[in-house]
Amino acid sequence: MIPRQTQLPRKIVAQGSESVTQLLLRWRAGERECLDQLIPLVDADLRSIAHRYMRRERRGHSLQTTALINETYLRLVDQGPVDWKSRAHFIAIAARVMRQVLVDHARKMHTGKRGGGAQLLPLDTALVLSAAKSAELVALDDALSELETFDQRKAQTVELRYFGGMSVEETAEALGVHPNTVIRDWSLARVWLKREMSAGGSHAR
Repeated sequence: MIPRQTQLPRKIVAQGSESVTQLLLRWRAGERECLDQLIPLVDADLRSIAHRYMRRERRGHSLQTTALINETYLRLVDQGPVDWKSRAHFIAIAARVMRQVLVDHARKMHTGKRGGGAQLLPLDTALVLSAAKSAELVALDDALSELETFDQRKAQTVELRYFGGMSVEETAEALGVHPNTVIRDWSLARVWLKREMSAGGSHAR
């Protein structure tokens, strides 16, 4: 379920943030070669996001951080130039992309278990989640998607804190709100998601 606190051992606005922002702006302008310079600067951020998720998995899991990060890189590149505003904004987008990678894999696992014959991609051989974790991840994604239909900010708060591992202050920076707003949204969203997931997706608001 959704943890009460999410802490990440690093600060988004760290040394080199200005360089990251400048590279993001150049990438947005179409300078695709900037990606080679950008990746080393944000690699630690993406690894922190991936490790934050992996710490929730059971002992002995075979979820590989490198495979998850590589797929996230590929999807970030494929979506082309984005209106990047800052390093925090980049991490927010990366957290969403990583969520999509994880959920897509979890859904494929469920399809395969039901005999749907889903084709396993190379990534899927490296991302092996426990059955319970896969089911929980799919349920969380469904509930988050429902929450997003009527309260996008709360859904983004959960996405950034749960999938992105952001602190309250980092989430506030990414969303452009006061930290107290993040605390309130995080608390209310967790209550709603717990009720929604316990009810099996009845969409009670």
